[in-house]
Amino acid sequence: MLGQPVTRRDTSALADLASLTPAAGEQEQANSGWRLNVELERQTRRDDMLRYSSTIMAFALIMLVLNSGAPALADPARFGPGPAIEEFGAIAEVEGATPIDPTTQFRIAFDVSEPADENAVSRRLESAARFINMHVAAGVPADNIQLAIVVHGRAVHDVSTPAEDGAANANAPLIEALIAHGVEIFVCGQSAAYYDVETEDLLPGVEMALSAMTAHALLQQDGYTLNPF
Repeated sequence: MLGQPVTRRDTSALADLASLTPAAGEQEQANSGWRLNVELERQTRRDDMLRYSSTIMAFALIMLVLNSGAPALADPARFGPGPAIEEFGAIAEVEGATPIDPTTQFRIAFDVSEPADENAVSRRLESAARFINMHVAAGVPADNIQLAIVVHGRAVHDVSTPAEDGAANANAPLIEALIAHGVEIFVCGQSAAYYDVETEDLLPGVEMALSAMTAHALLQQDGYTLNPF
């Protein structure tokens, strides 16, 4: 009440209230410090992630530069005509290669489904010519090399005439050279039917099989091993 004297009890209460004020301030200061520490930790994590991302990007850039420069290391000048099929299947001499017994007998089947680039010779078909040239150059008689090629998918157009676009088939001279060296070429009948290629459309010497699976199965029973690429 106004006008009443302050008692000892009132003085004690005021003292207790005053003692609480600094404690509240200290708590607020502690909370501010905690929030600051949390924010510093978050910023540190963000900085670490940024440095990590920068390192990854730098590594990727280095690899890109190295890979883009890889073709410059190729040396086509080391490749030249082979001794059996000079027009196709260029080869390189390999010093220190393991010698091959000249009595070795090769019976290899090639699987070709990837079509050639437009108006270009099929690199997959040409692999057979390269195989013959490499091994004849290594001392294996041509008569000891028996090859077969199984063609399916869109690659059926590489062994038929006319070519898919109606132009002359760029692979015709290669096919003629391969067949002249005893290479058997089989076309998947199922792929031929899908792409409207008839038996009479095949290049001379190319044979129509029931399917690519059938041709491979029969070749394996006849002792042929499948070339892995």
